[in-house]
Amino acid sequence: MLNSKDDLTREQALALLEDFAVRWLAHDGLWFQAIEQMRGIDEAVELDIKAWRTFTVLEAKRIMKFLGLPKDGGLDALERALKFRLYAFINVQECFRPDDHTLIFQMKDCRVQSKRKQKNMPDHPCKPVGEVEYSLFASTIDSRIKTICIACPPDPHPEEFYCGWKFTLGDE
Repeated sequence: MLNSKDDLTREQALALLEDFAVRWLAHDGLWFQAIEQMRGIDEAVELDIKAWRTFTVLEAKRIMKFLGLPKDGGLDALERALKFRLYAFINVQECFRPDDHTLIFQMKDCRVQSKRKQKNMPDHPCKPVGEVEYSLFASTIDSRIKTICIACPPDPHPEEFYCGWKFTLGDE
């Protein structure tokens, strides 16, 4: 039996990190479902957006501090920070750079959407939340970054990813 965090092996610490992310996501989903059941999907989405307006900025600032990223560190800082978001430890995501002033982010496998798919449920309509979440996360990392949604449910998306976001800095 473990008595403290100091007793963890590296492997246990990494497993615990992943478990923390799963627990956080479960709480987020249960909170959303509770509001949805009491007030309907529209109000649940509205409140979710309100929560993400604050959380995504907090998360970005904490990641910047943890990694020692400079303010206005550009797309390199954003790409690095995206790898340290809570759900980055339980989802499959990919970034690529088609040119020097563009970063494309794709959520290849989203735990929320995959679980819904397994249950033969439609995609969770996360685009309104994602627009707030990703644009504020990116602009917290660097206020010059602009965010455009490539695809996100409820809009159609390719089989290769659930959502995609284009971040630009400077000329497009």
